[in-house]
Amino acid sequence: MKNTPIGWIWPVVLFAVVGVAASCSYGKGPTKKQKPMGRDAKVIFLHHSTGECVWKGGAGKWFEAYNKANKTAYSVKEQNFPKDSPYGWENYPYDYWNIWVKHAAQKPYKQEPTLEILTRQYNVIVFKHCFPVSGIEAEMGKGDVSSPEKRIENYKLQYQALKKKMRQFPKTRFLVWTGSALTKENTDEASARRAKAFFDWVRNKWDEKGDNIYIWDFYKLETEGGLYMKPEHSSGGDPHPNERFSRKVSPLFAQRIVDVINGRGDVGSITGSGGKAARPATKQPSEKSTPTAPKKSTKQSAVPGK
Repeated sequence: MKNTPIGWIWPVVLFAVVGVAASCSYGKGPTKKQKPMGRDAKVIFLHHSTGECVWKGGAGKWFEAYNKANKTAYSVKEQNFPKDSPYGWENYPYDYWNIWVKHAAQKPYKQEPTLEILTRQYNVIVFKHCFPVSGIEAEMGKGDVSSPEKRIENYKLQYQALKKKMRQFPKTRFLVWTGSALTKENTDEASARRAKAFFDWVRNKWDEKGDNIYIWDFYKLETEGGLYMKPEHSSGGDPHPNERFSRKVSPLFAQRIVDVINGRGDVGSITGSGGKAARPATKQPSEKSTPTAPKKSTKQSAVPGK
C-alpha cells in the first residue's frame, strides 16, 4: 500500500459523491428551503363539494388579507374538476390518471384541462379526491393502473404514474390533499384501515423531498390520527365537513399554499399549522346553503355528494 499512487483516488471519490447526490435528488432526507416563486404566483384549486366547503371556510378572504399585508398579488382560483358533464363527477386516482396521464395532450379531454394546459396557466396546481376515495375494497393481488376500482394496489400504480407525469413540469408546483375521510357510519373498519394505510403510504413513501410535489394532510385534520372522520367535524354524520371545521382548517389550507409558493413545501408543516400569516375571521354561509355534488351513491357510502 505504501507504493500505491493516490492521484487517481480523488476523481473516483468525487464521482462517487456526485453519483450519490444524484441518486438522492428526490430522497426523503431533510432539505433546505427552495426558491420562492414570484409575488404574483397563480394558483388553481381543483375540487368538488368537500373542497368547496373548505374553500368557503374563508380561504379567499385569507388571501386578500395576506396579499394586502405582504404586498403580494397571489391569485388563487377554484373550480370543479372534473365537471359533472361530459366527463362525470369522479375525481379519484383513476380519473386524474385517466385525464392527465392516459389522455395527456395539448387539448382538453372531454372538456377537462390536461396538465399540458394547466401548467401554461398556473404556477401551483392543487387537487383532491372526494370522500368515497376512502371506501377502499380488499386487494386482489395484482394492481391495474387502468382500473377505476377503489383498491390500494390500483391507487398506488395511478399515484406513481401521476408523480412521474407531474415531475415533467418542474417549473410548476403541485399540492395534493391526502384523501377525505369517511365517518364511522359510512364505512366499515376494514375499509377504514385500508384508507389509513394508503394515506400513510402517500405521506411517508410516495411524497419525496426535493421535487415539485407536496401534500396537505387533510386526512389527519379530519381524523385526528384515528380511522374515521371525527363526528364533530362532519355535517351530522354526512362526511362533508361542517361549517365550524371548514372555518378552522381553511386558513391552514391557505397557509400550506403560501408555504409551497414561498419554497417551504418541504420544510413547513404538512397540515399548514404554525404559519404567521394573517388569518382573517370572516362570516361564512350556513351549512344548509353549502352546495353539494349531484346525488350519487357508492358501495361504501350512500351519502349524496362528495
